[in-house]
Amino acid sequence: MAESTLLFNKAPYENVIVLGHVQDENGQKMSKSKGNAIDPFDALENYGADAIRWYFYINSAPWLPNRFHGKAVQEGQRKFMGTLWNTYAFFVLYANIDNFDATKYTLDYEKLSVMDKWLLSRLNTAIGGVDGNLSNYRIPEAARVLDDFVDDMSNWYVRRSRERFWAKGMEQDKINAYMTLYTALVTIAKCAAPMIPFMTEDIYQNLVRSIDKNAPESIHLCDFPVADETCIDAELEKNMDEVLKIVVMGRACRNAANIKNRQPIGNMFVKAPSVLSEFFTEIIEDELNVKKVNFTDDVSAYTSYTFKPQLRTVGPKYGKFLGQIQKALAELDGNAAMAELKANGVLSLPSVSEEVRLAEEDLLITMTQMEGYVTEGDNTVTVVLDTNLTPELIEEGFVREIISKIQTMRKEAGFEVMDKITIYYKADEKVSGIFTQYGDTIRKDVLALDIAVDQNGEFASDAAGVYNKEWNINGEQVLLGVKKGGN
Repeated sequence: MAESTLLFNKAPYENVIVLGHVQDENGQKMSKSKGNAIDPFDALENYGADAIRWYFYINSAPWLPNRFHGKAVQEGQRKFMGTLWNTYAFFVLYANIDNFDATKYTLDYEKLSVMDKWLLSRLNTAIGGVDGNLSNYRIPEAARVLDDFVDDMSNWYVRRSRERFWAKGMEQDKINAYMTLYTALVTIAKCAAPMIPFMTEDIYQNLVRSIDKNAPESIHLCDFPVADETCIDAELEKNMDEVLKIVVMGRACRNAANIKNRQPIGNMFVKAPSVLSEFFTEIIEDELNVKKVNFTDDVSAYTSYTFKPQLRTVGPKYGKFLGQIQKALAELDGNAAMAELKANGVLSLPSVSEEVRLAEEDLLITMTQMEGYVTEGDNTVTVVLDTNLTPELIEEGFVREIISKIQTMRKEAGFEVMDKITIYYKADEKVSGIFTQYGDTIRKDVLALDIAVDQNGEFASDAAGVYNKEWNINGEQVLLGVKKGGN
C-alpha cells in the first residue's frame, strides 16, 4: 500500500479482505505458550487441504474470528465433500457397468423427465447464487448454495432416480438420467473448484478429460459456469420444495408413531396453501410409503390446538388479567382459535377484556391429535398420518422387510449388483405364507431366480456357496440364505 501510493499515487487493489484470527474450539487465541496451537502441516496431513479450505469458506465470513477444531472440519468433510464424492462414485459405478460415454449423447431438454428438469433448474439457480455471492464477497453464502445443491442432488435426485440407472439397455430415459447427472456433477465441480481444488480436479479428470482430450487440461483452466436462464423453472422448484417439506413432516409423523419406513401406511392428509399435481403427490406417496395422499382444506377432524400464555411477554402486557387469560385460553375451541390467529394475526379474548389481543409470540401453541392419527405442522402446512394398519398393510410390511434383509445379505456376501441369486428360507407359518403369496415380488426386487424352503436346515450347514443369516423380522425369527446363481 505504501509503495503503491508513493510510486503511483493509488492503492494497489480495489478491494481487500483482512482475515480474522484463527482460534481454538473454545474461542481462545491460538498460542504455543498456551499449548492450544495446531501445526498446520499436521492438520493438512490429518484432514486434507480441501477439507480445511472448505471449513473456512463455509464456517463464517473470512474477516471474522474462526474457531478451528478437527470435529468441525470433519463434519464439513462428511456433509459436503463426502456427499459430492459419493454421488460422483455412484455415477462412475453405473457408467462403467454400461460403458456410458457422455460425448456420444446430447442433453435434449424436451425429452427430459420432470425430475431431470428440476435438477437442471436447481443447478442453474445454484450457479447464479454462487456467482452472485462470490462477486459480492459473501463467501459463506456461496458455500452454502453449493452445500444445499449437492445435498439435493444426492439425497433427492439420485435417490429418486436410482431405478433408472438400474434399467436394462440404454433406453432414452436412462440416457436422460446419465446426461442430467453428468452435467450436474461436472458443472457443480467447476463452481466448487475455487474452494476445493483437488477433489474437483479428480472429478474433472475422470469425467471429462478421460473421454474428451480436447477439453481444457485442468478444471482450473475452464471458464466459470454461467447460469442458463432458460433452464430455470421457479414454479417447479417451488413445488418440489413443498414436496420436500411435506415429506420431512411425514417422516416426523412416522418417527413419532414408531412406524418403520418399510411399513406401508394407508392414508395421509395434507392441508397446504396449494394442492400439488398428481406427479408430485405420487412422489410423496412413494417417499413416505403411503397408499394415498389426500389434500384437504380442513384437518380439524384429526387435529386440534391447545393454547397457553407466554408468560415472558403476556405478563408485562396484561399482568392483571393473567389468571383470566389462562382460564379463557384453556376453554377455547382449538381449531377456531388457530383459524382466527392465522386470519387476523392476533387472538382476541373479549370474555377477559376488549384490550387483550394476543399475537403468536404471546402464545405457547401445542398441536394435539386423535387416537390413531399423528400430526405435524407449521403455520402453512399440516400433515396428518393415519397410523391404523390393516392386515394387508402389515403383510406388505413383511415383504418389504424381507426384501431389505436379502439386499443386505447380497452386499455382505460380496455379490455384484447384477448377479442373479437363489433365496433359501426357514420360517414359521406366518413368514412362510408371505413367501408363498408374494414370492414373485420378492424375486423381482432382489434379482432371484428361485426361492427354496429349507425343511431340515440343510442350506445352513451343507450347501456350498450359501451365505446365511438369522433375522428378527417384525417379531418373527427367520433364517435366510442367498447363493449366487440358480439351484
